[in-house]
Amino acid sequence: MAEGGKSRYGRGQEANEQAARGMARTGKRKPRARQKLGPLERVLRGAFGGVLRVIWWVGLRVAIVGAIVLGVATAYYESQLPPLEELLDGREGGSVTLTDASGEVFAWRGEQHGVMQADAVSPHLINAIIATEDRRFYWHFGVDLRGTARAALVNLRSGTTVQGGSSLTQQVAKLLWFDNTRTLERKIKEIPAALALEWKFSKAEILSIYLNRAYLGAGATGFEAASQRYFGKSAAEVTPAEAAMLAGLLRAPSRFAPTNDLARAQERATTIVGLMEAQGYLTVAQADEARAHPAKLSAAAAARAGAAFADWVMSSGPDFLTRSTTEDVVVETTFDPRVQRAAEAGLRSVFETKIKEGSNAQAAVVVMAPDGAVRAMIGGRDVAGADGSFNRATQALRQTGSLFKTFVYAAALEQGASPFDPVLDAPLTINVPGSGPWSPQNYTREHKGQIDLVTAYAHSINTSAVRVAEAAGRARVRAVAQDLGVTAPIAEGPAIALGASEATLVEMTGAYAGILNAGQRVRPYGMRALKLRADGQTLMKGGPGAPVQVLDERVDNDLIWMMTQVIETGTGGRARLPDRQAAGKTGTTSAARDAWFIGFTADYVVGVWMGYDDNTPLTGVTGGGLPAEIWREVMVRVNEGVPPRPLPIRPPERRAATTVVASGDGRGQGAGVPNPVAAVDNVVRSVFNSVVKGLFGSN
Repeated sequence: MAEGGKSRYGRGQEANEQAARGMARTGKRKPRARQKLGPLERVLRGAFGGVLRVIWWVGLRVAIVGAIVLGVATAYYESQLPPLEELLDGREGGSVTLTDASGEVFAWRGEQHGVMQADAVSPHLINAIIATEDRRFYWHFGVDLRGTARAALVNLRSGTTVQGGSSLTQQVAKLLWFDNTRTLERKIKEIPAALALEWKFSKAEILSIYLNRAYLGAGATGFEAASQRYFGKSAAEVTPAEAAMLAGLLRAPSRFAPTNDLARAQERATTIVGLMEAQGYLTVAQADEARAHPAKLSAAAAARAGAAFADWVMSSGPDFLTRSTTEDVVVETTFDPRVQRAAEAGLRSVFETKIKEGSNAQAAVVVMAPDGAVRAMIGGRDVAGADGSFNRATQALRQTGSLFKTFVYAAALEQGASPFDPVLDAPLTINVPGSGPWSPQNYTREHKGQIDLVTAYAHSINTSAVRVAEAAGRARVRAVAQDLGVTAPIAEGPAIALGASEATLVEMTGAYAGILNAGQRVRPYGMRALKLRADGQTLMKGGPGAPVQVLDERVDNDLIWMMTQVIETGTGGRARLPDRQAAGKTGTTSAARDAWFIGFTADYVVGVWMGYDDNTPLTGVTGGGLPAEIWREVMVRVNEGVPPRPLPIRPPERRAATTVVASGDGRGQGAGVPNPVAAVDNVVRSVFNSVVKGLFGSN
């Protein structure tokens, strides 16, 4: 056994030596024998393997179920998709395009739109959108996994949703089905919706939907509308710089709208140009050209002229054709951009040179033709804290003050008075039932004694105006004002003569235009026609309305002449024009809360109001002061290039005084009191004439 054992060990050692020699030759180690696992290790390994098998089993089934759900959801969204043509216009309302008197577009309202297919727009625009929104658009299947992963990482780090990571197709899905909120649920729903889009439409068709449905600020839906809105050209013609600016709107339409901040929009566009260059869509030379010559707004967009006028026209038409229209319409207006610029320059000139810097005083201006066609409108100044949407020319009801005296004297003239008839300027007290004694005061607190009507009117003497109104009859004064177009409620008491009633600037300017318009009533208007944009069909016409004769020839002539004396010798001296005849009237209300000047030349009627929105009294301002100066500066600029023409008047003849206005005894007792029967007769006759003229015209 010893020998056997030795022999056994010897053979083992010999075998080991041979194995060692073999390793030396081959460089390989003989595999070790597999070690046996302990009980704990076997349990742990078995458990881990079991978990992996469960995960695999569950994951496989979840994936299968998920794929089924995704497929069903995709099929559902695909079934909801109408034909391409129905997806290109997703607006809920229509658009309104406003053109000026020469047919040029000057303003837009509603949801502007213009349908264009992707193959019809400028390649620069397509490239700018792809470079900005989804550089892998042509290669992914609707969802950009890389972009989604990047956005998920950013959101995870920030703890909130700050980046969408949506592909362009997902953005189209959002436009079609989802709101603009960023939630996990919406992001999940976007996936099958995007797959459905890719399933049904080609990449070009998806781009077409996007091009037509993206909102790009300033009421423009779609790139064609935005291109027309900002650049006055089709999206098929935009340059690289313009394409970059349009694409830059996609991130934040209001923030980057060039009409809000052109410099910011150009800065954003420069970033887009850099992306286009980096991705090979622009050569170095093209990119340098785009950066050196950034996009600029069209003249109409840059001017942003006529905003107050456009809003007024929109409010003057029926809602279903203007503010709530479901059609795309064109409104042809009376607006004149040259006159608008002139009015703005005139107002600005006075505020820059005559008013303390930082003043919050407001002003409004209306310019119209003698037939009531409004040519320009300023609804207020852009001052700190002011409501820019409030149009003080059309919405602000303000006391008219001495402007109303024009209707008082018109009523007297209509009853046979002459501008040279006597009237007393002396203290006056009237007992007002329910209120007691009322004693009007002159602005100067002085009295001139007996004067004639034209002097009382030109110098805006209060006591005389009240006497004239009482003599002519308050009802007749009210009827004249209403016949000339004042629609606001008119005061009942004797203070009617001093403009205690309220009216808007556009309404009062229209009433004065009626005086220039040969005494025929004028209805201020801004719309000439409203048409469908698609086929040009006229849906509605505007205009001055049927002529209604309010003042006869003699009365109108005498009244215009008296208004010229306001400027020549009275309170309106600062409104005197250097090269043409003008007529007008000043107006200042109690405590100088409102100051007015309305007047006209042969070609234009201009109304000016000045005051504070909160009714704070003006300091040292009357209608014959700053408003008259604003009127003059506006009128000088408006009439540039317009040949001077005389007003359609002749000086009235002096004749024997009538008894319409009594001179009185100086104490105001019974002075200027008309015959009650005559007053009633005049009122009845006025009402009858108004009804007949309204039904059958001025003849």
